[in-house]
Amino acid sequence: MKLRILQSVVGLLLLAQASMASAVLNIEIIGAGEHQIPVAIVPFGGDSKLAQSINEVVTGDLQRSGLFRLVDPTGKSPHEPAEVSYPDWQVRGAEALAIGTVAAQTNGRIEARFRLLDVVKQTELIGQAVSSSENQTRAIGHRIADLIYEKLTGDKGVFSTRIAYVNRQGQKFRLIVADSDGYNEQVVLSHNEPIMSPAWSPDGSHLAYVSFETGHAAVYVQSLYTNQRTVLANFRGSNSAPAWSPDGKQLAIVLTRDGSSQIYLIRPDGSGIRRITFSGAIDTEPNFSPDGQYLLFTSDRGGSAQIYRMSVDGGPEQRITFGEGSNFSPRHSPDGKSFVFAHLINGKFHVAIQDFQSGQITIVTEGGWEKKPSFAPNGKLILFASEARGRGILATVSSDGRVKQLMFTQSGDAREPMWGSNF
Repeated sequence: MKLRILQSVVGLLLLAQASMASAVLNIEIIGAGEHQIPVAIVPFGGDSKLAQSINEVVTGDLQRSGLFRLVDPTGKSPHEPAEVSYPDWQVRGAEALAIGTVAAQTNGRIEARFRLLDVVKQTELIGQAVSSSENQTRAIGHRIADLIYEKLTGDKGVFSTRIAYVNRQGQKFRLIVADSDGYNEQVVLSHNEPIMSPAWSPDGSHLAYVSFETGHAAVYVQSLYTNQRTVLANFRGSNSAPAWSPDGKQLAIVLTRDGSSQIYLIRPDGSGIRRITFSGAIDTEPNFSPDGQYLLFTSDRGGSAQIYRMSVDGGPEQRITFGEGSNFSPRHSPDGKSFVFAHLINGKFHVAIQDFQSGQITIVTEGGWEKKPSFAPNGKLILFASEARGRGILATVSSDGRVKQLMFTQSGDAREPMWGSNF
């Protein structure tokens, strides 16, 4: 079975809401892929409570992607290939079928045995056991959804990834890490002063961020496992916009200690600081290329905010965005072939993607207050800050602009999002 997602700028619109009472974020889905793959997810056999939990995660993940049409499995409950009557599923319109069993193990772990079947060719596509500790049932569901997504689309799934963002309620700021679907909230820092610019370390073990707790902007690095944190940069003036190199051996930061905002490189322990831009303008928002050889950054050296590119060894700088409007917050795509950024024109911020080779720009959102975009690890989704219903929210959009999610915090405003890697 060859299943492929066809990209188009025009698509069928549907609106579905996944209300997650115990999740940090409530998610609304707008749009769908031009060709939604019809797949049936049969609730697993074995422990019914565990099976229900895993089934909810798998179906929720696939539905939120906008790329799958879930076929109702009611009345059918095969758990092994020998129990599957393929004609029954063909009549229902399914092209793929997920079955399996789940059980608690004597060592305290949970194991799900999962199979993905090709209904058309009547063959097995995947047969795999997925296990986790007893309090990580959702992780099993995310992993299974990732396997289904990858097998049926050819792209890596991102359901097992995490996101970071800042939640503001009144004068209280919280730096939060959560699963991609809003569950498993971890409060990294809570303070009455602003927190900005969270940046994931490549291995997902640390966050760098900006805090104003000392009265001015300083950069910190904090472990997500021990909560231990260190001051990375607290120089005179402003310290901001941290970005990790792909190997985790250095960060790019923005300092005003020598005058205007300029870009510096620094080791994670705060040593080895080195300035790499020397303009009289504002140079900010650096981002490393996937190979670690180049930086994108925002600068107003040309009169308006535009995106520039330079070697990590230092200039010369090359301007790479032109035309009307201003451009901010560049982030490389995972394959390094393009970058996403915030495009301001006619008073509205849009999320846009520019191809390095052709220079072609594609605007993937309708525009409004849409800032701080970052790619998912598979390059197929973009996370960004937006506004809806009078407050700040998070949102995602597919790289072709067809599928959008609105992600509402239970209270307060959400800002400063950053998508983490597969950890």
